[in-house]
Amino acid sequence: MKDALGLYRRTLADRERVQGGDHPDTIAARGNLADTYFMARKYKDAVPLYEQTLADRERIQGTDHPDTITARGNLASAFHSGRKLAQAIPLYEQNLAGCERVFGPDHKDTLTSRSNLAHAYHTVGRMVEAQAMFERTLADSERALGPDHPLTQTARENLAAVTQV
Repeated sequence: MKDALGLYRRTLADRERVQGGDHPDTIAARGNLADTYFMARKYKDAVPLYEQTLADRERIQGTDHPDTITARGNLASAFHSGRKLAQAIPLYEQNLAGCERVFGPDHKDTLTSRSNLAHAYHTVGRMVEAQAMFERTLADSERALGPDHPLTQTARENLAAVTQV
């Protein structure tokens, strides 16, 4: 992982120097470095990069561009994994609204986004909201993707886990 971090840092520095901070490839390189920190569980290093990536995507591509939606979800996940649920939940809520608006209620990204928000609600003890979201995710997944799709299976497992509590 250490080698990957070094390569991603160098790539970002090179892209910033050659292409500038607003170039799509530079923004993508920043997101890739953030992803690598995230995978290494270095959330404090990942969050500022995700924040900058999201801000750049919103400014350049708009709030409803698919890359912006992905960047918002990545930042929310980093906050969630870093146990900063107060920051994660509003981003998850915005992300779900964006997914529903841009992709529709049955798209895989929307279903995943709803599940992520439900997890966050569950983590902070908002059990009624979490269960309702997990139930909707399962119903929508079964209808849109079929009962054997991996997302449907995950939705079923998530609902089972929250109803056991």
